[in-house]
Amino acid sequence: MSKATRFTREMIDEYVKKGYWRSTSLCDYWDKCAQDYPDREAVVDSKTRLTWAQAKQWIDRLAVGFVQLGIEQDEVIVLQLPPMVENLLLRVACEKAGILCLPAARSFRHAEMTHIFNRVKPAGLVICRKFGGFDFFEMFEEIRPRIPGIRHIFMLADAVPEGTVSFASLLDGPGQQIPVNSLEERKFSAFETSLIVHTTGTTGMPKLVEQAMCSRLWQGFTYIDHFNMNKDDILGMFVPVASGPNGPVFFTAPQIGAKVVILEKWDVEEALKLIEKERISMGFLVPAMLISMVNHPNFDAYNISSLKLVWTGGALLPYHQGVEVEEKLGCLILQHYGAVDADVSTINSREDSREKRFLTVGKPMAGAEIKLMDEQGNEVPRGEVGEVWGRGPTSMPGYYGDEEATRQAWQGGWFKMGDLGKWEKDGNLALAGRKKDMIIRGGQNIYPAEIEDLLKTHPKVVEGAIVGMPDPVMGQKCCAYVVLKKGEELFLDELVSFLKDKKFALYKLPERLEIIERLPAVGDQQKVDKKALEQDIIQKLKKEIV
Repeated sequence: MSKATRFTREMIDEYVKKGYWRSTSLCDYWDKCAQDYPDREAVVDSKTRLTWAQAKQWIDRLAVGFVQLGIEQDEVIVLQLPPMVENLLLRVACEKAGILCLPAARSFRHAEMTHIFNRVKPAGLVICRKFGGFDFFEMFEEIRPRIPGIRHIFMLADAVPEGTVSFASLLDGPGQQIPVNSLEERKFSAFETSLIVHTTGTTGMPKLVEQAMCSRLWQGFTYIDHFNMNKDDILGMFVPVASGPNGPVFFTAPQIGAKVVILEKWDVEEALKLIEKERISMGFLVPAMLISMVNHPNFDAYNISSLKLVWTGGALLPYHQGVEVEEKLGCLILQHYGAVDADVSTINSREDSREKRFLTVGKPMAGAEIKLMDEQGNEVPRGEVGEVWGRGPTSMPGYYGDEEATRQAWQGGWFKMGDLGKWEKDGNLALAGRKKDMIIRGGQNIYPAEIEDLLKTHPKVVEGAIVGMPDPVMGQKCCAYVVLKKGEELFLDELVSFLKDKKFALYKLPERLEIIERLPAVGDQQKVDKKALEQDIIQKLKKEIV
């Protein structure tokens, strides 16, 4: 079966002994919920509503169908689907059938999908014919000559092209030739790699990351405990990504029998409607979603009083915007920090003050260890900035099919997160930005995040970013990219004066201002693409020299 790259017998025994890891796998929880709550709703999207018993029937039929088609243990099936009931249940079915599942972002196109296909050489692909105006089958046909042979194309569509298999036919298939009980011999153990996820690919093609259910389910359990979740909670899935932010939903709901409600495509008003209609009590939204939601002109038309708690991450929610969002939503907001590659997590406490919740990302979650290190590999004194290193029972087994990359990333058992942070007096972690984003001006370190947070409080500014621009004397200087409110004008001296009033050291202040209509973004979490901004300012400087 599919051994998890980094997980040794000693590591497994240690985490089991400490109570972090258990032998129960994800599909076991789905089976238990079908037994305990057969008639309670389990999963809902705009087209489908299934009880736990019905969901189990889907999972079993899909798992048996894959086996009947000759898909072997440890082979891979790639999903490129929007968030939807089928996406959720296919992952569980694959685990039950001993088949590795790789959910790919629906925003990926020819280059990214060709990269993924050539890395994992899948036996099957599951797609919609069209979604959001894009023809996924047409894309697959265009890249097919450049990828290894895929034996099975499964399609969610009313009419499927010749040579493909209708998803509906899998559910309606005979399903009796292979007893469901025989799947026990095929299903992954909780300590094996059963899921492959990918990074956003901000520094190149996406990296493929192994996931094992022992670590995923432990993280899910910590969320249940941290958020005081129970079976009566209704969890909203809003972020259109294949993994990452939706992880707590995937891995908490079946442990407690809570219902999951899915928004297939992000739209502010549709999200508000869904919260009101389904009485959603908890969910994850990235900061850009939260800000656009509370600023929507029809926000007050919807009753969203069912919301008890929202967790957010992927980017920091600036303090002043966090206060506004929390007051308008009328529920608690907690910031979460982690990485797809490692997912050694921190999160705010429900008891944290508002200042702590919006100025820090909280404390390490149960079992997680984090230390802050300097360039020489020494731990920095408390209160000083260092690179975040982490390890713990929620961490990943490694990079799929790449032991060398795994070894490089997990040196001495610690993962270098690539972020800079410092410990506050109360033990909360405050982030200072990405290590690669740090600007060095004349030998002095500048952390863009601290400037950006205040930049966004300027009354004329909607959003902004700070990047380093090359300078022949100082090495680098700060350049501010700013999106303005409609009809406003802003000049560099005005911005600098505003920041000076905030008592910033002079060397940290922007020395150039660029006004743009929108900040470039990368990934479904809408992270600012600073690499694009850095290239933009380099090109502008080159033209000015000429």
